Amino acid sequence: MSMLTPPGMGGKYRIKGNKYPRMRRPRRRGRLVVLVVASAAVLGVGGWGTLQLIDVFTGGGREASAAGSGTDCAPGIKASPSPRAKALPEPRAITVNVLNATTRGGLAKKTADELKKRGFKIGDVGNAPQRYDKKVKGTGVLLGPASALDTSLPVLGTQLPGAERRTEAARKGTDLDLVIGDGFKELAKKPDADRALTELDTPEPAPSSKKGC
Repeated sequence: MSMLTPPGMGGKYRIKGNKYPRMRRPRRRGRLVVLVVASAAVLGVGGWGTLQLIDVFTGGGREASAAGSGTDCAPGIKASPSPRAKALPEPRAITVNVLNATTRGGLAKKTADELKKRGFKIGDVGNAPQRYDKKVKGTGVLLGPASALDTSLPVLGTQLPGAERRTEAARKGTDLDLVIGDGFKELAKKPDADRALTELDTPEPAPSSKKGC
């Protein structure tokens, strides 16, 4: 019997050897499981809170709200027609003097006849005055009074898009001059001119703010 064995105890209670046995506390696995679950819950709540902060600063919450309600609350731009300041005259209300500033004969009469077919009134037809004769290098020059700048000149300009437009403050009356230049070949094709007239008479849309929710 070992000296470590208490008196009166033997058999299976007899301690063998010369060291005291180590008494370990039973492992509490339940507590470990609880700690693991609690840690996972804390991490999950923290991650969810981070996502919510990201949504707030990036506008995700607003988009989600708009999608849930079925309405678009984001501000946008909506085009609305703007009224034209001055009404444009029809071709039949415009008298055009057709003047040839080139060395090619017959251009003034041919051009005047075509403009007449398109509804314009024709005034004088002939050679350009000295100040323009053989001095217009482009397709042509459209001349009119100051009041024609935003009215009759744009209408005549649809027939010869490349022509230069000029106004004369001292000019009397409402007639316009179409001075044919060296670069002139022909008037714009009638379908193209008609399309340009339609677009010219259509008010341009003006952007307007659309309020959000």
